Amino acid sequence: MNAVVLKEVGAPEQLTFIESLQLPKLTEGFVLVKNTYAGINYEAAGIVEATAGSYGIEKGDRVVWIYHGAYAKYTAVPAQQCIKIPEGVTDEDAVAAFLTGMTALSLVKEAFVVKKGQTVLLHAAAGALGLLMCQILRDVGATVIGTTGGPEKCALAEGNGAAHVIDYTATSGLGWVAQVQKITNGEGPDVVYDTVGRNTWEGSLDVVKAKGKVVFLGTASGPVPPFSIDRLSAGGKNISIIKPTLLGYIRNRKELEHYGGSVLELLSDGKLKINIHKIYPLSDVVQAHKDLEARRTKGKLLLKL
Repeated sequence: MNAVVLKEVGAPEQLTFIESLQLPKLTEGFVLVKNTYAGINYEAAGIVEATAGSYGIEKGDRVVWIYHGAYAKYTAVPAQQCIKIPEGVTDEDAVAAFLTGMTALSLVKEAFVVKKGQTVLLHAAAGALGLLMCQILRDVGATVIGTTGGPEKCALAEGNGAAHVIDYTATSGLGWVAQVQKITNGEGPDVVYDTVGRNTWEGSLDVVKAKGKVVFLGTASGPVPPFSIDRLSAGGKNISIIKPTLLGYIRNRKELEHYGGSVLELLSDGKLKINIHKIYPLSDVVQAHKDLEARRTKGKLLLKL
């Protein structure tokens, strides 16, 4: 079968496309999925070819799953990691929304419970995660302030629900912290979702509202450096921080069904618009990774298997 293997950790060129990998063996509790599309991550979708599992997953079911081994035509996946795709939802949309959508929902529903009328600062608002969060937060009734780079990405974030957009690459005018303070009349947002890390963490802590929260969830510019915990109470603000991961919110089958099922339901009901930047053949996996690393993308990248 066609697959991609990583012979050693390193640059994207270490990803090697091969056409002669043996099919995985099926063991108890697993299902064999013939994949159609995969994300540049740990998720894929396809048809169940054989099953030795349960959880209501049967041969012929169309499923989306989260596990490892997605860069292959066939994958043996634990049945408990599969969710059936409802009629009316394409494999492409299911893959594009599954992992990112569960992350977005968990951030809005658990990491910080966003309520109607609150103000949210969302960094990297035009990325795959940011675009879904813009839509979800808009539908909650929150006011979204999105930061991103360049006029095109600003327009994209605005079109997906951001009430205000800030181009942090602009060379004139106020910096992004000052712009957020101006938009919020000096109060700051109730929560900051910071996917950037090293380049934004100080500003995120400075700008968040007193008693607010900063959710650190990415390190696009590098990791947040160590800092004194006293920073959280500076100026009497008494803010809090959290560094969540999706896996902490889908620790068992019940939680996966809750978040995964919710994402697919939103897709089925037409409440989530998926922005797929490009679909690459599996043989072009190196280029897909290069494009992602170079930040040349707007939305989700997929691999066609």
